Amino acid sequence: MKNIVLIALFSLLFLNMEGQDPKQSSKGRSLPSVELKTLDRKTLLTDTLSNHGKPMIISFWALWCKPCIKELTNIGNVYKEWVEETGVRLIAVSIDDARSSSRVKPFVDGKGWEFEVLLDPNSDFKRAMNVNLIPHTFLLDGNGKVVWQHTSYTEGSELELIEMVRKLNQGETIQ
Repeated sequence: MKNIVLIALFSLLFLNMEGQDPKQSSKGRSLPSVELKTLDRKTLLTDTLSNHGKPMIISFWALWCKPCIKELTNIGNVYKEWVEETGVRLIAVSIDDARSSSRVKPFVDGKGWEFEVLLDPNSDFKRAMNVNLIPHTFLLDGNGKVVWQHTSYTEGSELELIEMVRKLNQGETIQ
């Protein structure tokens, strides 16, 4: 009897762990349904985010993250050209907590960023997307499926990102 109980417990444990691998790729996943806030504090559900058949970039960042700010500033400098060329939409998701999220809008306005910035003050979206390190950038295809992602930032990595967007627009598969 003890053996049957132990086997049942191990089976349940194994089944519960399946699909919860933190290293599991998000590739091919759609966005989960999580509430975020706009900079004017309106609620928005992440599963409603779309770019009408065009690629979309979601970048997780925070005020205290220098590489995040560097990446978003470099993208911000060429964002208009990216949109004109590819139709891409960038959404920068701030993971600053409730205490510091009030400083995000003035910061964004000061930087002159023209892409959309959303707030994830409870880190619900961050957890749902298995984001552990920032910056963490996701590229979604025109169907809203994650096709590529990367963490950290090095000078010029935005060039790799726009290349991926161009490939998607040409109907190429991202490896």
